[in-house]
Amino acid sequence: MTTRYTEDHEWITVDGDTATVGITAYAAGQLGDVVFVELPEVGKTLSKGDEFAVVESVKAASEVYAPVDGEIVAINDDLEGEPAKVNEDPAGAGWFVKIKLSDAAQLDGLMDEAAYNAHTA
Repeated sequence: MTTRYTEDHEWITVDGDTATVGITAYAAGQLGDVVFVELPEVGKTLSKGDEFAVVESVKAASEVYAPVDGEIVAINDDLEGEPAKVNEDPAGAGWFVKIKLSDAAQLDGLMDEAAYNAHTA
């Protein structure tokens, strides 16, 4: 599985036609201690760039944007009771949603890890 990144600090990992999306460790670090995550409903259709979640920390609130078009097929219910998972394991247990891809070609416009690391340097 390949992970891609957006300029807005979301990561996306694709397995078949389903993608898992979350925020990067860099974004989680910038936010500080996450105290609340608002996730969308399963079944919601997203267009690339749509706001789909809100993350609140002790410092600020931040929107999370869809890196691709698709339909939300799962949300990480664990974040409701344990929002700190976003800080503890942003690229693992702190994932936000799973999206059924509408157009896999959109992944080509996202950054690979090297480009993302250069973007945040």
